[in-house]
Amino acid sequence: MIEVNEKSISLRNSKCLPFYLFKSILFIMKCATVSIIGRPSSGKSTLVNTICERKISITAKTPQTTRNAIRGIFTDARGQLILTDTPGYHLNDQKMNLKLQETTRSTLSEADMILYVIDSKREGGVEELAIIDIIKKSRAPIVIAINKQDIAKEKELESTKEFIISHFPTSPICLISASLDTGVDELLIELYKLAPEGPLLYGDEEFTDQPLEFRIAEIIREKAIIGVTEEIPHAIFVDIVDMEHNVEENSIWIRASINVEKESQKGIIVGRGGEGIKKIRQASFKEIKRIFPGMKVQLDLRVKAVNKWRKKQSILDRLLN
Repeated sequence: MIEVNEKSISLRNSKCLPFYLFKSILFIMKCATVSIIGRPSSGKSTLVNTICERKISITAKTPQTTRNAIRGIFTDARGQLILTDTPGYHLNDQKMNLKLQETTRSTLSEADMILYVIDSKREGGVEELAIIDIIKKSRAPIVIAINKQDIAKEKELESTKEFIISHFPTSPICLISASLDTGVDELLIELYKLAPEGPLLYGDEEFTDQPLEFRIAEIIREKAIIGVTEEIPHAIFVDIVDMEHNVEENSIWIRASINVEKESQKGIIVGRGGEGIKKIRQASFKEIKRIFPGMKVQLDLRVKAVNKWRKKQSILDRLLN
């Protein structure tokens, strides 16, 4: 066996040798589940997408875009990290937000380690302290990622670092920019240091365990919330009503419903002369087509009003599982 320094085997951007060759020269493979926690818009979803080098979670400027525990799978010569993106932790007693909090807490309790992403552009406040309290109750190892290094001032970075050290004096801290992919390889080194030894849980080529219908619904939801403001992004959910695969014609037909809470919101989504729904369909179609290479894709979108759905437990249980 050849011993390899872990700093020399960050293969995320390396194409020099095939994966199986690197894997064959290592003593030990590691595998860990990593739960990612942070406030809304701290950059958790962007970080998962950057690490996995493809879209795992949808992203938007709207806080709390992520509503589910979404797993991205990263595999390289060192082993495998199953990264779980969780909803942004926000203190609010509305029924939907309480469900999101529950999702985040339950995910942390099941993880081998916790990755805490903190926004260096925002001062630590009550919500940050609530997250810290949750993390401290876990027995899992903790790695800290101070995000948005590219746009933060030096004073903001130092202040954030001091805040973190005061609560987690022994945890590794990495300064990163998830959007620019800086500091991410160093972050992966720290995660692998703490990862337990073990066999891979997923195949080398797998990047997520999301069901196909969920992935399609999330793509449509992402495109629907772009360009709308105020409360409307939070009032949108998407249902895949039907999906038919025609083997003979090598085609797939998808019918989806974009749901809002009020009749007045339907008009905003549809847009004048149907221009809004047309843009959503075109943007969604382009991304969904990549999931079905070489196939003919038909996408039919409708907009419905589901009155006060965020207060209906049955809908929340179905959407936020």
